[in-house]
Amino acid sequence: MPSKKALIRRPSPRLAEGLVTHIEREKVDVDLALEQWEAYAEALRAHGWETIEVDPADDCPDSVFVEDTVVMYKNVALIARPGAESRREETGGVEEAVARLGCSVNWIWEPGTLDGGDVLKIDDTIYVGRSGRTNPAAVQQVRAVFEPLGARVVSVPVTKVLHLKSAVTALPDGTVIGHVPLVDKPALFPRFLPVPEESGSHVVLLGGGKLLMAASAPKTAELLADLGHEPVLVDIGEFEKLEGCVTCLSVRLRELYA
Repeated sequence: MPSKKALIRRPSPRLAEGLVTHIEREKVDVDLALEQWEAYAEALRAHGWETIEVDPADDCPDSVFVEDTVVMYKNVALIARPGAESRREETGGVEEAVARLGCSVNWIWEPGTLDGGDVLKIDDTIYVGRSGRTNPAAVQQVRAVFEPLGARVVSVPVTKVLHLKSAVTALPDGTVIGHVPLVDKPALFPRFLPVPEESGSHVVLLGGGKLLMAASAPKTAELLADLGHEPVLVDIGEFEKLEGCVTCLSVRLRELYA
């Protein structure tokens, strides 16, 4: 029986100081961000997900982007070593949370740097973005941890956006979706569907054909609905100002052993 647990972490009061790399800085409304975060968590719960709150990391402005701290495959947690040094303190609380859930825990070690947002899993294929935050040493370590468990690890270049999952995610049938101007090499993916909006590139698979998506991608939502999916839209505008998207606000644990 697959599990439906999602790790989330409430935004830091210092959220507005979060890092921005590929976009212009805009003023972030921290109160509105908290409301948007609560609505995001509620959308997960409304579709059968149990949300598990990781202890807050109030001194870490980017800590709400919990996906960057860990990569899950089956019941194994690989604790990341974020490429931005200011984010490395975020991993401790997440490590405790996954250990409490009974996961086997591994770590990315120096000189490897890895952000979880650079990892896209499609069945047993794990794509790892070689980005400004994730280096080749980390890709080798991901291989060492997950290939013995049956995964195939494929490294792909990411130069136009922050993370691999800023550029692409995947539909339930494994088709990769992305906004072409931001994808380095669409041809690396066996099936690729271009979408009309940048934030349309990001979906969280809720189960039963439902896709959690940003409200800022109405044209993509329409396209995916025409293909038989059911978009569930949430407004995450304050997080988008920090290069955040629907995937990075949670870690979905789908294969925990009961």
